[in-house]
Amino acid sequence: HRPGGKRDLAQAFSEFRRVALQSVFFVFPVFKAAMASGNVVMVTGGTGLVGRGMQKVVSEDPQAKDETWIFLSSKDGDLVDRKAVDAIFEKHKPTHVIHLAARVGGLFHNMAKKVEFYRENTIMNDNIMECCRIHGVKKLVSCLSTCIFPDKTSYPIDETMLHNGPPHPSNLGYSIAKRMVDCMNHCYNEQYGCQFTSIIPTNVYGPHDNFNIQDGHVIPGLIHKCYVAKEKGEDMMLWGTGKPMRQFIFSEDLAALTVWVLREYQEIDPIILSVGEEDEVPIHDVAKMITESMDFKGKLVCDTTKSDGQFKKTASNTKLRKYKPDYKFKPIQDGIKESVDWFVNNYETARK
Repeated sequence: HRPGGKRDLAQAFSEFRRVALQSVFFVFPVFKAAMASGNVVMVTGGTGLVGRGMQKVVSEDPQAKDETWIFLSSKDGDLVDRKAVDAIFEKHKPTHVIHLAARVGGLFHNMAKKVEFYRENTIMNDNIMECCRIHGVKKLVSCLSTCIFPDKTSYPIDETMLHNGPPHPSNLGYSIAKRMVDCMNHCYNEQYGCQFTSIIPTNVYGPHDNFNIQDGHVIPGLIHKCYVAKEKGEDMMLWGTGKPMRQFIFSEDLAALTVWVLREYQEIDPIILSVGEEDEVPIHDVAKMITESMDFKGKLVCDTTKSDGQFKKTASNTKLRKYKPDYKFKPIQDGIKESVDWFVNNYETARK
């Protein structure tokens, strides 16, 4: 090392890293390995909204008959506890993992508990990833969200824009924790050759959702509000102006596409799973669909003292359509009707 040669040393290290990474990709051709019979697929968050949808999808999938699918719930162990996660992997010995579990909530819950959303999701994700590496899991698919994209950005957003700026401050803790999943997918791939990837769904809804009015997401929260207003003969209050635009994906559509990602999608980079830009709808229109499905005859009143959150976060599904050009999504009117009927029929036992 000659005096003043730090720049040369840095360049040499950079070149070494580039060649080393090329070697890593050469050494691990496992990336194109297909799902095989006898595989054990473990799904965290397996009894939640998407997990329940996945149970239905898998039950109707002939290919899954030669596989073992394990749907975990919170009763199986605390995923924030590393020892508990190790025990789960030792018990089930998964060959593939779909990581759906997360600390989640609606706009106002995210605003009030940013530290908890960051810490719990970060620890949980780290535990799952490291245990997948240690136990030789062939593929890990983690679930992110479009709310983690930059607040100040151009639309539509796509997979290449994930880290282009800070997320909206309302869900800062959750967003940063989820962004780190994408970073660590690449780190694990480069260092260990792991096939870790992630999906980015837009707003998910469907049966078995969390219908809590304070902490739930927009559609289940509005369904519960409408139910209560109808029972009491009162007006239904919509928080905010109702003008923000959102794309919604039915839980069984997301489940089916996630299983496809596990079986066939070979990239480490994430993929947005969403309906098209043309299917984006204002929250007020969603509320109207809910009142119609509930046969609610009262007034729909906007409480403009409440925050709207992000006005829009339109996502492009161009990448998905290159892979799945003919996939048919459930129309939102049909999905809302199915969700409303499920909630009314299961009111006593629904999460709320």
